[in-house]
Amino acid sequence: MSDKPGYRRPQAGTQPDYLHPAYQSTNLRSPSKPLVFLPHSLSEITGPTIGAERVNEKDNDLTAQHEGEPQGERIIIHGRVLDENGLPVPGILVEIWQANAAGRYNHKRDQHDAPLDPNFTGTGRTVTNADGWYQFQTIKPGAYPWGNHHNAWRPAHIHFSLFGPSVLTRLVTQMYFPGDPLLAYDPIYNCVPDTSAKERLIASFDLEKTIPHYALGYRWDIVLRGRDATPMEK
Repeated sequence: MSDKPGYRRPQAGTQPDYLHPAYQSTNLRSPSKPLVFLPHSLSEITGPTIGAERVNEKDNDLTAQHEGEPQGERIIIHGRVLDENGLPVPGILVEIWQANAAGRYNHKRDQHDAPLDPNFTGTGRTVTNADGWYQFQTIKPGAYPWGNHHNAWRPAHIHFSLFGPSVLTRLVTQMYFPGDPLLAYDPIYNCVPDTSAKERLIASFDLEKTIPHYALGYRWDIVLRGRDATPMEK
């Protein structure tokens, strides 16, 4: 990677550190030796593809995937996927997964003492359109305890996965909600040193996207790389 247009490196401190001691699992999984530089090759843009042909009509509406409606506050999340020059990136497979309104994932490893919702699986996907837009309708997730430290609670968040032209071009990140008091205490959110970069992980309330008497709207744009890139997980 070079600093030429198309491959501009992020500024120092704007992406998560490999080692962030307050986030305890990084003490075990962060590299203990210097990283090995691997130059880009065709492998980054070739290989098996995942695109619109695998996405069904209701995949981006997590409130309509079962016979009944899920419990909780309905929300609409939308935004654009952009490159480092602010241009839209079409054809990106965007996947999300999240806890339900009570703060529990629909997964056997989640043993949090909170109810499961039979009408909420917590997963969805869509493909960005020609202008880079994506949209999901879902339920606002609840906070949950996670055992990282004493009285540790994860703030409400939604996991995002973005696939480019092949399965080798994948980025993963998390979106948070404005005004959440738990953000100040969350080691995962705070593993991004740069304050302005960290705030890129927080969606903004969008009154124009809000549906009266039905659902609140939020906007969250995702920048894939460059100096203004959205922080991504290592």
